[in-house]
Amino acid sequence: MNNLVTRSISGIVFIAVMLVCLLTDKYLYGALGLFITVGMLLEFYKLSTTGRHPHAKWLAVAAGAAWFALSFSHLAWGLDVRFIALPVVLLALIAVTAVFGGDIANMEDYAYLFTGLLYIACPLALSNFLVFRGGEFSGMLILCFFIMIWCSDVGAYCIGTAFGQKPDSRKLAPAISPKKSWVGFWGGMAFCVAAALLLKYAGLMDLPAVHCVALGIIVHTGGVCGDLFESLWKRHFGVKDSGNIIPGHGGLLDRFDSALIAITLGAIYLSLMSLL
Repeated sequence: MNNLVTRSISGIVFIAVMLVCLLTDKYLYGALGLFITVGMLLEFYKLSTTGRHPHAKWLAVAAGAAWFALSFSHLAWGLDVRFIALPVVLLALIAVTAVFGGDIANMEDYAYLFTGLLYIACPLALSNFLVFRGGEFSGMLILCFFIMIWCSDVGAYCIGTAFGQKPDSRKLAPAISPKKSWVGFWGGMAFCVAAALLLKYAGLMDLPAVHCVALGIIVHTGGVCGDLFESLWKRHFGVKDSGNIIPGHGGLLDRFDSALIAITLGAIYLSLMSLL
């Protein structure tokens, strides 16, 4: 019961913080995004490099934070777009630390450092384009993405628990997550598409219905891939949670794993359809 209470309280606080930062002020959103970027990178690097190459690690974290901050500054204040390339200098310095570090036996750590930037920092920096549509700040669209992801998770859990745990049920990725079933996958997709349409007709997502359906499918599929991808990393490194910053829920990477891929794919779709 204590664990349930802890999870409930921390979950409510988590959602409240998200709502306040996404719906009230661009500076609060920017601070939240920067905090999440740094926190997720630190969690990923703690899993993968386990304390090795601290100088290179902090250069990578600085590069990720700079990419978010510079893309935010470009959209919020009109900073010249050419400055967004500046963090490449930090990537070059990471290569310098590898050359002169002398730790040839653990060279794969540098691959993890660059992977973290592509996997975490890049999607979060691109998320700024969702909250500055038309040059004005509005976190409603990205909040709709999160609502769709949450509904996808609820649908997959409810339908998968009710119908996908039979002995003959086909599992989605048994080697990574033994409880996830194809029944749950399709249930989650139905919930996600329904959520997208409800958000449209509630006036919260100003997109044509056909694109809401497509977005629901993309967000759900991307979210499942993101969740399984993070689970694969945790299995590889032999850990249960990426961190413990959210009591009862684990780390930031545990909470935003689905969003990293789901929101990125959704944003790409909207951009290709000229809806951003």
